[in-house]
Amino acid sequence: MPTEHPAEQQQLLPGVEYRPETRQRLVPHAVNGKTRLVEEDYEVMVPVPPRDWDQAVTTAVTAAAALLVTVAVVWSVASIGDLLARAVVAPIAYLAACAFALAWVTCMALEWLARYDAARAAAPRRAGNWALIADMAVVAAHGWVEEALYVGLAGAAVSALAKKMWSTVMAHQARPLPALTAQWLRDEEADISARLALGARTRHLARIESQAALYAPTTPAALAQDTGRDSAGQLSPTVRSAVLAVLATLPGVSHDDVLTHLERLGLEYDETAVRAFLDSQDSRPEPHTVPLTPPPKSVTDSVRTLLDLGVRDKDKAVSHIHKIHGTAVPRATVVRLFNRELEKLGKSA
Repeated sequence: MPTEHPAEQQQLLPGVEYRPETRQRLVPHAVNGKTRLVEEDYEVMVPVPPRDWDQAVTTAVTAAAALLVTVAVVWSVASIGDLLARAVVAPIAYLAACAFALAWVTCMALEWLARYDAARAAAPRRAGNWALIADMAVVAAHGWVEEALYVGLAGAAVSALAKKMWSTVMAHQARPLPALTAQWLRDEEADISARLALGARTRHLARIESQAALYAPTTPAALAQDTGRDSAGQLSPTVRSAVLAVLATLPGVSHDDVLTHLERLGLEYDETAVRAFLDSQDSRPEPHTVPLTPPPKSVTDSVRTLLDLGVRDKDKAVSHIHKIHGTAVPRATVVRLFNRELEKLGKSA
């Protein structure tokens, strides 16, 4: 038994019901001269709150309403299922019968979720009433077919009674909001819903953008039409940009091919100015190149020679290889050999 603590000496009020409650506290405890804080259980008397009879009654009424709804659903399914079983097999008939009862029950659930917004609750309430009317009509029709119309009407009344009872319980538990508070709540829900929708659409756009990048890569935008012809001996900025783009895309292309590409783009140009510009591009000094003498016998030998001479620029290496071995050598092959031989040099160093 735990030792008594001064905090346990409580003064109990007369007429108040108490119950013991076990709690824990840290107390010093010494063993062999070494003190530690250890947990100790102790009991306190906690006052028991009085029974909330309002909540108890509300719970009982809600349970009774739920029981009535259950009875109405079972009766409706049994009656409508028996009626439909005259035309189809029983399992399918009773499954279809569930639709009549579950329709108005589902609408009641939606009405309960929208209990703080009267405008939103109106739609499921109307739909539930129509579904209830259809359910009651079919239940009454079953009684008429069985030559016991009074039984059918009584069964239909069970559904109506259950629906009314549940609606009464919901109305009692509903807490209408003031107009301004309801408007604030609607605006807040609209903002949150907008963020959720935006996030969903953003994820969708990201997904289709990744698919487009994989299956339909973007192409360069078409060049804008020039507003006028080039002046004699001088290129307009648009034509100059187009010529440079063709040269960058198709290295080694002829002058006539460049003119053909300009015509395909629909650009107006001065042929003399374009040819003069192409000649000036051809006459530009080539970047400093490393002489290769004698010419190597293979692409690998050429790459090794370039590395021995200190060339570390892959673009320059590809340019030299194309000049010596021709443009038929793929750039990827040259880069792969360049990286491999460069790695060997690094390891040997």
